[in-house]
Amino acid sequence: MSRANLASMAWLNLWRNRRRTLLTLSSISFGVMLAILFTGLGDQNWREMIDLAARLGGGHVSIQNAEYLDTPLLRHSVRESTELREMAVEDEEVLRAVTRISGQIMLSTAGKSYGAGFIGIDPLEEDVETLSLIEAIDEGEMLQSSRGNQIILGRRLAENLGVRLKSKVIYTLTDPKGEIIYGVARVSGILTTGAPTVDSGLSILPIDTLRESLGMSEGEGTQIALFLDDHREADRVAERLSAGLPEDLAVLPWHRTQPELAGFIAMKVAGAQLMEFVIMVLIAAGIFNTLFVSVMERLREFGVMVAIGFSPGALFALVMLESLWLGLLGLIGAAVVTAAPYHFLSTTGIDISEQLGLTGTEVAGVALTSVMRVGIYPENALIIGLAALAGTLLSAIYPAWRAGRVAPAETVRLV
Repeated sequence: MSRANLASMAWLNLWRNRRRTLLTLSSISFGVMLAILFTGLGDQNWREMIDLAARLGGGHVSIQNAEYLDTPLLRHSVRESTELREMAVEDEEVLRAVTRISGQIMLSTAGKSYGAGFIGIDPLEEDVETLSLIEAIDEGEMLQSSRGNQIILGRRLAENLGVRLKSKVIYTLTDPKGEIIYGVARVSGILTTGAPTVDSGLSILPIDTLRESLGMSEGEGTQIALFLDDHREADRVAERLSAGLPEDLAVLPWHRTQPELAGFIAMKVAGAQLMEFVIMVLIAAGIFNTLFVSVMERLREFGVMVAIGFSPGALFALVMLESLWLGLLGLIGAAVVTAAPYHFLSTTGIDISEQLGLTGTEVAGVALTSVMRVGIYPENALIIGLAALAGTLLSAIYPAWRAGRVAPAETVRLV
């Protein structure tokens, strides 16, 4: 019998027990839907967290002194930042490159002192695509120049210091030579990110003012933050850029500069993959049950088919084709039932902040999003579809093998 005839026969066999087939198709469709939505939630959530972490400071890839990661002191700086930035943006994956200075600072008022972190930036080179803190300023304004006596504080830090807009703050720093320096700045803005660590311990200063105070040269910084269109390219970009740099410089992907965040995401991804594996096993078990029962109910029929000339290989192929039809129809059904919830979750999402009390929750200084949205990577959707189809076919191997071993003489006794 030709393959086309076998495929037609397999299709007709599926609908001999319509109820059982529809139940099996439902289990495949809804199982794949759950896998798509769970994976999409993870992909979108981790993408947002990684991009937010990058825009909080170090970028998706960071060029810095080779010693800065282990001992983040101002003397471990990058001097030729302009040339390095120009080299970096020549890479097709790099969208932006900005130089920053970061470190620790002591902020004081008349009666209070608090330690905090600081970021020195050039506001003319920064926007919300490179620094998410800009859109977190909810009182006052962004720095207007790379020079001046302005400072932006996290809201909790401003409250602890007892300052408000236009208040004066004295800051103390240790320069690259280890000497203590002082400066005075006026509060120009207050920001609220929702991450307690950031709101209570971060300040932003003009980068050229810092360079002058710290005795740094023009263009010098502690790091060059590179921003990519896709954070998954960070390792490859870092490897390419490292090839042309001296040994005293390091090019680090985001998971090296943010190990806590990387560990958190890796743990969550592993949990999601385990859940998806369980879903696929349940789908495969349902398909195996359907096909095995179907084969056992048709043993006499298979015996007759062998008697009239069907080969064991043809019977094996027939059952496998039935499973292939089940898998393909299940994927079509999955696309239909997934479309509406996926569209809603990708455009509107579900705010779970009140139900789960996520306000102010953070991981490694990155605020957890309170709105559940989906945004699956196309290759992950393809992997899920192929895995479901492969699971369908694998679960049919034993029933198909059993059908191919039917002996006509034995099936007569089943009458």
